[in-house]
This record gives sequence, C-alpha cells and structure tokens, in this order.
Amino acid sequence: MAAGASKLCLVTGATGYVGGRLVPRLLADGHRVRCLVRSPEKLRDVPWRDQVEVARGDLLDADAVRAACDGADVLFYLVHSLQQKGFSDLDRRSASIAAREAERVGISRIVYLGGVHPASGELSEHLRSRAEVGEILLGSGVPTAVLQAAVIIGSGSASFEMLRYLTERLPVMVTPRWVRNRVQPIAVRDVLHYLAAATDLPADVNRSFDIGGPDVLTYADMMNTYAAVAGLPRRRMLPVKVLSPELSSHWINIVTPVPRSIGAPLIQSLINEAVCSDHDVGDQLPPPEGGLTCFRDAVAMALRKIQRGEVETRWADASPTGAPWEALPTDPPWSGGTVYRDVREGASKSSPEDVWRVVEGIGGRNGWYSFPLAWAVRGWMDRLAGGVGLRRGRRDPRRLRTGDALDWWRVERMEEGRFLRLRAEMKVPGRAWLELSVEPACGGARYRQCAVFIPRGLLGHVYWWGVAPFHGLVFGGMVRRILGAASRGALDRHC
Repeated sequence: MAAGASKLCLVTGATGYVGGRLVPRLLADGHRVRCLVRSPEKLRDVPWRDQVEVARGDLLDADAVRAACDGADVLFYLVHSLQQKGFSDLDRRSASIAAREAERVGISRIVYLGGVHPASGELSEHLRSRAEVGEILLGSGVPTAVLQAAVIIGSGSASFEMLRYLTERLPVMVTPRWVRNRVQPIAVRDVLHYLAAATDLPADVNRSFDIGGPDVLTYADMMNTYAAVAGLPRRRMLPVKVLSPELSSHWINIVTPVPRSIGAPLIQSLINEAVCSDHDVGDQLPPPEGGLTCFRDAVAMALRKIQRGEVETRWADASPTGAPWEALPTDPPWSGGTVYRDVREGASKSSPEDVWRVVEGIGGRNGWYSFPLAWAVRGWMDRLAGGVGLRRGRRDPRRLRTGDALDWWRVERMEEGRFLRLRAEMKVPGRAWLELSVEPACGGARYRQCAVFIPRGLLGHVYWWGVAPFHGLVFGGMVRRILGAASRGALDRHC
C-alpha cells in the first residue's frame, strides 16, 4: 500500500483519553476509522460519531475482535486496564487475543502506545505490564510499532491533572525522592502526531521507539515550571526519604482529582527515570511541523484549553471495565430484588429550554444546587475510601455528552433538551442513578427528578435508610434551586 494512501484504521480505546483525540486526527488525514468499544453509547454525542464505523465488543472476546479486525489495515491498540485488580493479567490476555486475531485476518500494521522504561532494573507493575503488552504485539507476526512515551502533557490527561493540582494547591510540600528523578514529558499533540504518522511505516519495521519532548526535567522542575506558566509563586519543596510511593498515592488521592486506583500505578512508575534511551524515531517518523513542543509551551496550551472549556477528552472519560450501561431496571417487579426511589417534581414559569440549560450545566464549579456541605462531606468520604469523590468536575462547563464523567457520576444517557441519566461511580453498597428530566407544561416547564438505588446485601439497605432522612434537604433542595436558577437565567436574558 502506498505511503499516504487512505487506510481503514481500527481504533481500540476510542472512548479513552488518547484514542478519543486520535480518531479525529486520523479522519483529518483522510483515513477511514472503525472503533471497537464495549459501549457504543459513549460515542453517541462525540462530534465525529457520524464519520466512523462503530463495532461493539470487548477485547477479551476473540470473535468480536476478529470481526472488528476483518478488512482493517491498521490496528491502534490504545487500551490498558489500570483501574482493575489484576490489570496485568487482563492486559496480557487482551493483547494476546488482539495479536492473534490481527495476524489471522491479515492486518498489515499494529500501533501501540506504551511507556518509556529503563532497559534494566526493577519496574513497577504498571510499566512491566505496558512492556509485556508491547512484546506480545511485537511477536504477533504483524509488523508492529510500539511508541513508548513518559508523562503526557495535555488538558485532561491524568499526568497533567496530578501535576496541576499538586502545584496549585501546595505552595509548600514535603516531597519524596522520586520528585528528583528525571522525566522526559511529551505534549499530547506530539503523541498524536507520531501515532498517526506510524500508519505509513514500511512493512519491515517491527520495533519499539521512545518518543519524548525536547526537555528532560525532574518532577520538581515540572512543578516549578507549571507554577511559572500559571502565574504562581515558586513552590517550596522539603525533601524527605520516608515518603514511599504507597504513601504518596494516598496523598495524591486526597489532593488531586485522580483517584488512588490510577494515581498509585502512575506514582510507582516514577520510581524509575522516564527518559528516552533511543533517539532514532526521527529516522522513521518525521517530527511534527514546527518541531516538538517544549514543556513550557505544552503546559500553556493545556491551560488555555481548560480556561476556554475546549477539553476534547479527559482521563475520566474511560470508565472501568465492565461498567454497566443502560443497566437501570425500568420494571422492578420483573427485575427482582428491592429498588428504592426518591421522586420529586416541580413546575416553573420558565421555558423548558431555560430549565434544561441549568440541568445540563449541573455539577463541577456550578455545584448541585443543594446543601453544598453534605455533598462535600460525602465527596471527601468517597475519596478517603479510594473512590473518585467530587473532584473530577466536568469536561465542558456548559455541555454534556454521553460517557462524560461528572464529579462522581457518569453520563449514562442523555436526550438533548429533555432527559439526563447519571450513574454513580462512588463507593456505595449497591448501584445508584439520578435521572433529571424536563417537559413542556402549560405556561412553562415541568421538572422531574428521580434518584434510584439498588442495594447490595444488608449493608445496602442500611445505607439507603441511613441517608433517607437527608433526602428532603438534598433532593428537595435541588428541585427548588434548579428551578430558581432557571428563573434567574431567564430574567437575566430579558433584562
């Protein structure tokens, strides 16, 4: 196939941070794209949905993988199971299936994004798993390019969010030894450039490439550079020898939006210096136009996107493996077991559009329109239990789309202008949803709110009845304040 020719690219991980940004890049380059996802619903509202083919399937399902690979030219393998217990085994199994099925159907190129790691010495479980996946794909019989990156800097990346919140919230910090290790960060735009360019590699290229930006810094240097770009005073750091990666991950769980399930493996990986050991990627893949992005510029670009509300994807976009989609039972008698509901309604003289505008803007900096202290306390309890808490915020301050993370919720279903279903991802003994709907009514709008909880075991029932006395304050207050905010918004626009 000629270099630069249009190819059919199969992208796994299209609902994740890098995959969600790579798809529009491939489309802009003239390629056709097929996305293999467990939950096609998560792609329903992305801007490029109508330009791609979507295949439903799990990477552990060989039949689904084979069907998705059939006819494709390039397989982008952009998944890993970081948040799951036993993620190394899951990654090994899914990579083995993808490698076997890609070879079986005759895919001509695999492209995998792994992590920079030293050639010798003990690696963290995270880096060992990423390296093992690379070896499995390289041994598939299909020409494979393993692109190995260290810290990826871009709006919404887990690494950038850790850096951002640690620096902004801690003007003085006690720092472990790993903050003095060297890192070679790379801007997400440069990662996307190399991934897209790898579609045109010659057929005889089957190897790994280290990719990194032009700067080699310590993590402490990165924090101080971030502070300078963000207009903050230089951070003061007090080095200690006793703060282990395990303790550091607990601290990151409290201070940043990144939960311990993600933060712990990332911190453990910083025990190793993450600096490119080979520098010949330019012999096969041309650098981005204008050259690689320096760390300072990458931070500045990420902050501008956050300030403008132009974050395309976030680390929180990828939900845990096996998360239920469209799983809310609509008919409790046949679903079995107990289903608790708290239903509240209210009428407004505001238009349905004004009420919906408030509903779609809920969460993040706008809050939840009721008893902020109760929400904050519950969020802290969830963080201390290792959950996501309230700090994930929103991708966009005004607009939601299916699959977005919203504080401790996930947008499970949305019908523009009328219906929003949120699924709880906090630590709770059962499953929980919150549905918000808006309907036209005589002279205005009718707002309906339904909290649903399916308990798990006795503890689940105890939990529901333990918090039930606060529902009037929390959920009742939400109805009143959401409708009040809609009325104020309508008044402001007419003044």
